[in-house]
Amino acid sequence: MAEDFQDISVIPVSRLSANQTYSFTLPFTDEMRASLAGELDLLALKKPSLKGTLTPDGSDDWLLKARFGATVQQACVITLAPVTTRIDDTVERLFVRALPDFGDLEEDAEVEMPDDERVEALGNTIELVDVFREALALALPPYPRAEGAELEEAVFTEEGKEALTDKDTKPFAGLAALKAKLQTPED
Repeated sequence: MAEDFQDISVIPVSRLSANQTYSFTLPFTDEMRASLAGELDLLALKKPSLKGTLTPDGSDDWLLKARFGATVQQACVITLAPVTTRIDDTVERLFVRALPDFGDLEEDAEVEMPDDERVEALGNTIELVDVFREALALALPPYPRAEGAELEEAVFTEEGKEALTDKDTKPFAGLAALKAKLQTPED
């Protein structure tokens, strides 16, 4: 019979048996939501959820598969108006006991990254809040825009000087005009 972790945000690895699958649901408190919203630079974080399973992978490793979701409110990159987005996605992490130690490398040494992006070091605990935070941060829209928000042309210059406009920074547009001017119509 699989044990369930329903009311804890930290799973102690010592409580895991290598022949069982575990289910979990991360409980979110108001303080957790406020803290996550601040860390991720969100105006609001509503309906966060993380629910999944933890399955043994070999003798020492654990595979976490979960669905996560949240309704987030971010500031529009143009107008700073609130932009609301619903995110529902999946996350997988492979917690590995034996990861190479890179602490003894020289400062400019090159290291190959593992092929599996899901791999994380397995410590004494599995922090579900950290899994949620990272997955949500990766899923957030990088440049949220309010509906109808458009970037107007901004012109900045010192007093007494001619302003550099977007049109001036497009040299090929000027060349096209010059080419058209130099071409003579064929008779």
